[in-house]
Amino acid sequence: MQGKKKYQEKLFLNFQLSSAVPEDNFYRRLNQIIDFSFLYKATNKYYGSEGQRSIDPVVFMKLMLVGYLENCNSDRRIIAISKLRLDILLFIGYDIDEELPWHSTLSRTRQLYGEEVFMDLFKLVLKQCIDKGMVSGKRQAVDGVFVKANASLDNMISNDILADAETYGKELEENDQGEKTVIKLETPPNSTQKQKPANKTHYNRNDPEAKLSVKPGKATALNYLGQVSVDTFCHTITHIQAFTADLRDSDCLSEVVQHLKDNFQGTGLEVEEIIADTGYSSGKALQYLEDNNIKGYIPNHSQFVYRRDGFTYSKEGDYYECINNKHLTYRGTYLAGKYYNKEYRIDRGECKTCPFKETCSAYGKHASRITDTVDRPYYERMHLRMKSPEARTIMRQRQSTVEPVIGTLVNFLGMKRVNTIGRSQANKCVTMAAIAYNLKKLLKHSSERANDRLKHAIPCPITRYTLFFKLLVRSNQTTI
Repeated sequence: MQGKKKYQEKLFLNFQLSSAVPEDNFYRRLNQIIDFSFLYKATNKYYGSEGQRSIDPVVFMKLMLVGYLENCNSDRRIIAISKLRLDILLFIGYDIDEELPWHSTLSRTRQLYGEEVFMDLFKLVLKQCIDKGMVSGKRQAVDGVFVKANASLDNMISNDILADAETYGKELEENDQGEKTVIKLETPPNSTQKQKPANKTHYNRNDPEAKLSVKPGKATALNYLGQVSVDTFCHTITHIQAFTADLRDSDCLSEVVQHLKDNFQGTGLEVEEIIADTGYSSGKALQYLEDNNIKGYIPNHSQFVYRRDGFTYSKEGDYYECINNKHLTYRGTYLAGKYYNKEYRIDRGECKTCPFKETCSAYGKHASRITDTVDRPYYERMHLRMKSPEARTIMRQRQSTVEPVIGTLVNFLGMKRVNTIGRSQANKCVTMAAIAYNLKKLLKHSSERANDRLKHAIPCPITRYTLFFKLLVRSNQTTI
């Protein structure tokens, strides 16, 4: 006989939210391992002693976590999801008949709190990961990722427009004082409307700190540059930070390492090795690592030439000797873009009779010239280190460490796009995504430890008796 379910809504007079959420629920377990009460003291300075009561700081931070754990970066949807989920209601401390805060309250509170509040929570979670033995601290893999900004390319305007607007404004004021005439504001002759937008000539009117950037095979977009540091032991995020997208990865390395040291302060852990890709290769970055006694594994960029065909470098005399035994001596140092290069040169007249001049890479119109970076010693030491078998193994480890973590953050933990304006606010967003990631790792690690203890536990007498009884039944022995 076919069954048919008939639904009639009931008014429950006896309902307890905690009894409706299973003990092994993710949010219920999360509430048990993290103490959010420190937020009351950390956020006290942002409130006065009078006026209406604000949203509870603990409730706010928990709702922020819900957004990233559910891969939702919309404040409106966070509230909508929370209303329908019993486990989330229990997590934030609301009953089923209580009204949740307005979504705009989340946005205003996020703008109110400083970055240090979010970093304090990140360090608290990281400290728990360290106490559980999930962080070794010795080897850190660093990589960058573009995070989409909350800005549109359609709102890009030229830097010259501000200057033009001031000029037109002054003209209007002068005409208002005399006869009132109509002035037609035409496009200035030097207008860059048809010019392709660039960071040097244009900015976004809604978010000036969002910068244009592009990845190979993808369209140009307004982004922020996120820098992620991951411990290679258990793939725990040890630091995350947002930079403007017009910076190179190498420009951010020193600041990332300094924050890493601050995060490990008081834990007894020290950073000994940094693994990164070619984007972090620069003389300034390599020098910083050596000055701080940190061993780097960073492949040199393609512009660096370790050995030049037909030339031998002499460190004692600081010159290059060609295959024809001629010396290209040091002639000076000059600035090329952001970096300083050294120039080695020999007059062309000395090379006219050289039998190798047709194949010589240094032979020029007026002189034979070789340019080299002033940071060559750092690049040379890195080149030799990267040729070792250990370096090849470590670089493979980097690919399986930091890159999957970034993929998880972007695709599953709401870091694909920020819903805020400004780098400071973007930094809060990426920090919350990293907190959500580490919390999931922490809960999973705790569950695995519990399962390991059960596997190695001694069976109780009842369990041994049950196994013995099953063996007897299987062998058709009915008496014990």
